[in-house]
Amino acid sequence: MGKYGPEFWNGESGAHRRVMMKAAGYGNLDIRTKPHIGVPNSFQEGSPGTAHLRQIAETVKQGIWAAGGIPVEFGISATCSNIPNGVEEMKYEQVLRDIVCMSVEAVSKVHQFDGICMIASCDNIIAGCYQAVARLDIPAMVVTGGCMSAGNYCGQQVVEADVDVARFSGKSNEELMELEECVCPTCGACPSMGTANTMQLMGEIFNLVLPGTSCIPAVDSLKIRKAREAGMHMVEMVKQNMRPSQLITRETLLNAIIFDMAIAGSTNALLHILAMGYELGIDISMEDFEKYAKEIRCIVGVIPSGPYTIKDLYHAGGALAVMKMLESKLFLDVPTMTGTTWGELLKHVHAKSSDLLRSLDNPLYDLPGLQILRGNLAPNGAIIRPTGVPEEMRVFRGKAKCFDNDTKAYNAIVAGEIVPGDVIVMRYEGCKGAPGMKELMLSNDALVARGLHKSVGLVTDARFSGFSHGALVGHVSPEAYDGGVIALAEDGDYVTVDTIKGVVNLEVSDEELVARREKWVCPPLKEQKGCLNIFARTCRPAHEGGAMQPWDRDAK
Repeated sequence: MGKYGPEFWNGESGAHRRVMMKAAGYGNLDIRTKPHIGVPNSFQEGSPGTAHLRQIAETVKQGIWAAGGIPVEFGISATCSNIPNGVEEMKYEQVLRDIVCMSVEAVSKVHQFDGICMIASCDNIIAGCYQAVARLDIPAMVVTGGCMSAGNYCGQQVVEADVDVARFSGKSNEELMELEECVCPTCGACPSMGTANTMQLMGEIFNLVLPGTSCIPAVDSLKIRKAREAGMHMVEMVKQNMRPSQLITRETLLNAIIFDMAIAGSTNALLHILAMGYELGIDISMEDFEKYAKEIRCIVGVIPSGPYTIKDLYHAGGALAVMKMLESKLFLDVPTMTGTTWGELLKHVHAKSSDLLRSLDNPLYDLPGLQILRGNLAPNGAIIRPTGVPEEMRVFRGKAKCFDNDTKAYNAIVAGEIVPGDVIVMRYEGCKGAPGMKELMLSNDALVARGLHKSVGLVTDARFSGFSHGALVGHVSPEAYDGGVIALAEDGDYVTVDTIKGVVNLEVSDEELVARREKWVCPPLKEQKGCLNIFARTCRPAHEGGAMQPWDRDAK
């Protein structure tokens, strides 16, 4: 990769290549003498997170031209997880991470780009771009789409999650229509600490997003100005051959874990950090998350861990301000994409403590932003966001009511079959079981809408939306399809979840579990063809990132 120079685009061997580039409108001297920069763009008209990316991509390309490069834009797959909200096709979203990664990999390899500057905004699209960077190991960066502004309904701040709560709590069609008109007033990623904003912020820590730019609001003119600057910086990175394997070290990923704990980021970030580590051949595991969960407390009060939005965090200094508050815990000698170290960069950052952003010695919660749980239900680990759990549910014990998919659990909730003291056990929604590790929205939103999130727990091998809250335990590993204990749970079994100590147990004897396992039959894959089938057959388990990486960690 990166055959920038005469050996690829000049000479007789390059004649055919030059012909193709000229036919596409590029000039001879540009082709021969300038670095070729791929610009993968996740623009998609049907999503607020991506609808504005065409302008950002054009501005990035202006910056690349200005700095002496050739930009080559191409499209990458983009979806919005709020479109399939509540339907079975939601399970495609996790698979999309790998589809994005592979599409960027394929185009970049075939066209022999010297570097790539990706335009991305939402959830698994961003994660897929990061994964592609790690796989390609050519100079790369990501320009994020930024955050949406919060809406205002009857004088109250509202975000998109409030629509489902309103729907499930019995609002009339007229009231819902009024809410619809004002809940999402701009383009950009949904304004809570969901997966999209978590991963946008994380890009700065990964050294893939220009410092100070990840959470600039989508409609702010600074987003355009910084996009042009990013394009110019991309060319400089190519000239210096500044590659991801140099910028993303084990210490870089540990900084990302520390950051994730502090911001109470989306539980999905765990999957993406693990997949990044695996792609780079870096030994990052669940144990690293467990270690920092004991040391780092939540210091950021963005929804659902507080009342503030990502736009508020931007005005408080964004990712750099958070990193400044974490300075004493970080690995400061790791490099940044600007050519300095994090220690040098943070010398010039100032952060002020507030109700939104606190210092480590005065956290918002005496809890980590994420907590790994283990026990016989999840010997390989599960995850919960403690700051989104009602205080009375941080340690709970209840009777299991078992379901094999989200829809069945939701129907039981709305029918009044789920009562205080129950624990919904939802299985066969994991990486292989869904397949695709479905993001649950129906059941957990219904629990919140009916006030049951303060008295009912949910344990699953699926995952959750980043703005979900309640006593929600996800990513149970091994998953049900792999014969995990969650497949053996029965109605009436007692389940214990201790968010503080990091425990999730099914109160059934080992002898009984052995007897149940003898009767258990692994169901056939739900999808017999297509990308979901391929994903189920090639993905790693959730505790290793859940990506299509059927090779050894140190494979080249």
